[in-house]
Amino acid sequence: MKRRDFMATTTAVLVTLVAGPALADPLADAKAVVAKYASKVSKWDGPTTGPKAQPGKKIVVVAADMKNGGILGVATGIQEAAAAIGWTVTVLDSGGSIDGRTAAFGQAMTLKPDGIIINGFDAVEQKPAMEAAKKAKIPMVSWHAASAVGPVPDVGVFANVTTDAMEVSKAAADYAFVDAGGKPGVIIFTDSTYAIAIAKADKMKEEITKLGGTVLEYVDTPIAETSQRMPQLTTTLLQKYGAKWTHSLAINDIYFDFMGPSLQSAGIAGDGAPKSVAAGDGSESAYQRIRAKQYQAVTVAEPLNLQGWQLVDELNRALAGEKWSGYVSPLHVVTAENVEFDGGPKNSFDPDNGYRQAYKTIWGK
Repeated sequence: MKRRDFMATTTAVLVTLVAGPALADPLADAKAVVAKYASKVSKWDGPTTGPKAQPGKKIVVVAADMKNGGILGVATGIQEAAAAIGWTVTVLDSGGSIDGRTAAFGQAMTLKPDGIIINGFDAVEQKPAMEAAKKAKIPMVSWHAASAVGPVPDVGVFANVTTDAMEVSKAAADYAFVDAGGKPGVIIFTDSTYAIAIAKADKMKEEITKLGGTVLEYVDTPIAETSQRMPQLTTTLLQKYGAKWTHSLAINDIYFDFMGPSLQSAGIAGDGAPKSVAAGDGSESAYQRIRAKQYQAVTVAEPLNLQGWQLVDELNRALAGEKWSGYVSPLHVVTAENVEFDGGPKNSFDPDNGYRQAYKTIWGK
């Protein structure tokens, strides 16, 4: 080999080693993620074995705020599953405040339940009450009480039920990136009261930035105050960013419950920009907006009813002295094009995968 050829080859190898392999097409990669999660969910991939139903149990659900569509959907699933397994359920609505959750947890303890389900708030927030429940040997399971799926031993949670929150956030960000043709200008809405909300928002910001999009602003505003804050906040952000704002990314559908009138007043069409994309939870109102193409393009929905059944199953495993199931429930990118399958006519992501019968079979029902 001539010296000139040798030097050229060596230089090319060094450049490859330093720079790494060429990056794949980010737009194609994002499209693949969206397509994967927008498809039908027709196969049961959850547990098929477990303990038979523990008879006659009394459980209490401490719900963060029943005005939140995700929390309401999970509570409905819990009640449905409890009826199937033969348990009684009391749901306590905390009304969206920390003081309300503290009071509700105290009320739950006075009811001396066989188990407690935490629905929609950080477990660490109520650590003293949870320590009391642990001391009383009351098993606890939760929905969205931590950013990860599975046991949260520090606060005595046998199993935290959720989809993979990071995949939910990635899918939402990827949709915005694709929909904007690779040039989104996004505003991210989150609530620092909740660890899972911050984790999801941070993941959306990371994904948009990694793909080459622009995060215009990262807005921390409480979920409990969306009805008061979002109308004026939307108007202010429109004035600040104008056409640069192509997509809104929020950690929950509830932010978009109160944006529409402000967008409409600004002369923006229901399917115009900025388009709203929620990284959870697939509320009834979100489905209605998506179907009507009125100020929401996408929700990355969780199977709320299924998760209610999973919570009952996990609590049954705890009561039977067995390990948690290890199941991570599926997520679904809901658009106007696919809104009518997997439970869509009922305005929810309710997979047609036979989960009800699967759990009944495990329980011997």
